[in-house]
Amino acid sequence: MPGTAHGNARDLQSFDNAEAALDRIESLYAAAHTQMADRHRRFVAGEHEPEALPAAYYPYVGIETTPDRLVSSVRPTYGSLRKGGVHGTTVTRPDLFHDYLLEQLSLLIENHGACIQVGLSDQPVPLPFMIEQATANLTPDAVRAMERAFYLPDLANMNDAIPNSTHRTQPGQPFPLALFDAQRTDLALQRLAHYTGTDPSYFQGFVLLTNYQRYVDDFTAYAHEQIAEHDEYTGFVSPGDVVEPSPRFDHLTAGGETPKHLPPMPAYHLTREDGLGVTLINIGMGPANAKTITDHLAVLRPHCWLMIGHCGGLRRSQQLGDYVLAHAYVREDHVLDQDLPPWVPIPPIAEMQIALEQAVSGVTGLSRRDLKNRLRTGTVASTDNRNWEFRYDELYERFSQSRAIAIDMESATIAANGFRLRVPYGTLLCVSDKPMHGELKLRSMANAFYQSQVQQHLVIGLETLKLIRESGVEALHSRKLRSFDEPAFR
Repeated sequence: MPGTAHGNARDLQSFDNAEAALDRIESLYAAAHTQMADRHRRFVAGEHEPEALPAAYYPYVGIETTPDRLVSSVRPTYGSLRKGGVHGTTVTRPDLFHDYLLEQLSLLIENHGACIQVGLSDQPVPLPFMIEQATANLTPDAVRAMERAFYLPDLANMNDAIPNSTHRTQPGQPFPLALFDAQRTDLALQRLAHYTGTDPSYFQGFVLLTNYQRYVDDFTAYAHEQIAEHDEYTGFVSPGDVVEPSPRFDHLTAGGETPKHLPPMPAYHLTREDGLGVTLINIGMGPANAKTITDHLAVLRPHCWLMIGHCGGLRRSQQLGDYVLAHAYVREDHVLDQDLPPWVPIPPIAEMQIALEQAVSGVTGLSRRDLKNRLRTGTVASTDNRNWEFRYDELYERFSQSRAIAIDMESATIAANGFRLRVPYGTLLCVSDKPMHGELKLRSMANAFYQSQVQQHLVIGLETLKLIRESGVEALHSRKLRSFDEPAFR
């Protein structure tokens, strides 16, 4: 029967205290690292002869509860089990996920009065996920020898079946306790570092996604002003792990080196002591980039991500520089069709929508009546074809039928992946052109627009995150993002 055992997990120990359980997770992970590092050191020194593979396995965390111990009234959005039985997952990087794991384990113990089981899984840690440079600069012969000496990543055991709601627990295995297992998480952490040029440890709980360098320039200026003159943030981190610490904190140490070439989707982090700072990522153009970065961001379990970019206005009444607050999406980006069918609706997250409207009103200083002339709420269409304008006759009819008020290439992807991966999402776009009505995005027109609107748009995004943080992040995690058999971890 599924959900009746801890699978092949071994050396299980019971804990009724989350801190003690986390201590064992950390010790098991450290022991695995020691095993791996010792064998890798000897391999680099030339010891390629066959021997037993390193005994480096991911820690396992599980819990068992009975139906009478389920939370039946005012069920919390996360931190509680949906059904009785055994639930478990593998975990990685307890240093990076310390606070997150402590919260999740504490909630399980509090909500169910059951002990946490911690032991070793049967899932080996792939060498590159524990020693990052292990496979760099190897000869072909050394690579073949390494394949015999270490476990390497196994794509056959990596997928998104749990967040996609297609996972089926096999007999003798536990029900899922988390959306992502250890190996999927480790792959995402590696790719985040590669694509953004910054270590995952710097990512903050609030994420702004944009597709224009001008937002990066203004965010950098804002960050420097904040750490120089205010006490809220501990530092600023840019690609190459270039750290500029605030003189009033000792949480960060200056260092890093600006790369000669920027990574594909550079990230910038305005850090707070509690991790509730702001990460800005320039994701570039297109739904493929939007899916790639959010696929990997999701393992860090941010409290929300917010798209602040540009769009084409589709209504004659709109003017360049007007704002668009998306509350629905026409998904013609197609990159998520295999993971989240197009017929799945993507609902607005009320807390995000309210905070966005309040921020627009507060930053612009417009009254409710005047605000309606600058802020339009409606459907955003996202496409995978940047030259969609060449299909004018066909799309004019489709836009009219869908009541779309704006078009871009990333927003629907970001919202849909937020829905799929249980990360609250929002979209606030700024009209940069009106191609359906003759106002095309031309270089001279774009420059005039950028100069007047980009800075205000960024300030609105930052104010939105501030409002959410002040009102409490717990309210963000809506039940509408949860599936029938939702894992307990947030």
